[in-house]
Amino acid sequence: MKKLGQIMMAVSGEQAMAGEKMLRMPSCLLKPTRVMLSHKPWALFILIFVFVSFAYHKLYWGIWEDPKSRGPLYGSSAEISCAHYVPSSLNIAGGPSPSTGSVFFVETSEQTTPSYLFSCSVESAARAHPASRVVVLMKGLAKENASLPRHWAFSLLSCFPNVEIQPLDLTDLFSGTPLAQWYLQPQRQQEPHFLPVLSDACRIVLMWKFGGIYLDTDFIVLKNLQNLTDALGIQDDVELNGAFLSFKPKHKFMELCMQDFVQNYNGWVWGHQGPKLLTRVFKKWCSIQTIKSMSCKGVSALAPEVVYPIPWQDWKKLFEPVSALELRKLLKNTYAVHVWNKLSHGTKLEIPSQALLAQLYSQFCPATYTKMKQDSEELSRGAV
Repeated sequence: MKKLGQIMMAVSGEQAMAGEKMLRMPSCLLKPTRVMLSHKPWALFILIFVFVSFAYHKLYWGIWEDPKSRGPLYGSSAEISCAHYVPSSLNIAGGPSPSTGSVFFVETSEQTTPSYLFSCSVESAARAHPASRVVVLMKGLAKENASLPRHWAFSLLSCFPNVEIQPLDLTDLFSGTPLAQWYLQPQRQQEPHFLPVLSDACRIVLMWKFGGIYLDTDFIVLKNLQNLTDALGIQDDVELNGAFLSFKPKHKFMELCMQDFVQNYNGWVWGHQGPKLLTRVFKKWCSIQTIKSMSCKGVSALAPEVVYPIPWQDWKKLFEPVSALELRKLLKNTYAVHVWNKLSHGTKLEIPSQALLAQLYSQFCPATYTKMKQDSEELSRGAV
């Protein structure tokens, strides 16, 4: 943040100097000006014309100058005071331990303006896993630019030393896996569910290559997930879900998932490469016909309350008020809460309120919650 402030001061100084130079008449015009004023009255008109032309020229090229030549510009709206949003008492100063697995988030669209929920997901994971790297991979980030886009969420998340936000290089990620050739086929991008399918592909490859924990960006993490190894969650009576995955690298189960992804590929059916794929592979892995909470051959299917305590059919409960007692009871055996953003994203959340989701924000991603409250108050004042 100190470096960011220095960049801003340098840019402001350059802009002030540019403005001063634009308004100052160059010395090469001073002598002709004196000559013209001493001879002809109409010379004043010529002088004004030359000066205006000069000023216009400087202003025009100042506006259309290539922004890259001036370096990154940051406004105060993107500034976050870490001391205000993330108290120093947070025990993460030591940074992540290399011995613990990473927590991965993936954004496969070109989106670079994270939502409150996105920020909350990463923040809650960072707080719950202070000894782990929390890696956010975003396709929209330019690989050649080391600077993050101007946005409050990037500034806020940079307050956490264990959070890393990096470009997502899909060709590199899929290299050396059965999905490499699949990704290089251009017709894939014309399929109706390409972005969700791409996300499904990324998570299983990440788990196979690197291991660790994968989470969708619509999770709120309540507890450390590191002891849930070689596991995935049951979302309902018939299917598993891949919004949470936890596996050791090069695990045979993830290898089978990659093979099934290619062999039984169908990008035109929603979920075929995601929940349905994981369900198919798990049934074969355990030689079962129906999904149930169990562990076989070292892979666990976790009961719904562990990471999917609110069924997708009941997503509206997230916006209903609950008492503190009800909340504790609901989340007694829960490690993380999936918010089902595909269904819930258009619903307004009152901040502050006793809604379940608002209370989760308040307790598990307090920095993001503080920003939400601040924005809500500013919006209310502006509406008056």
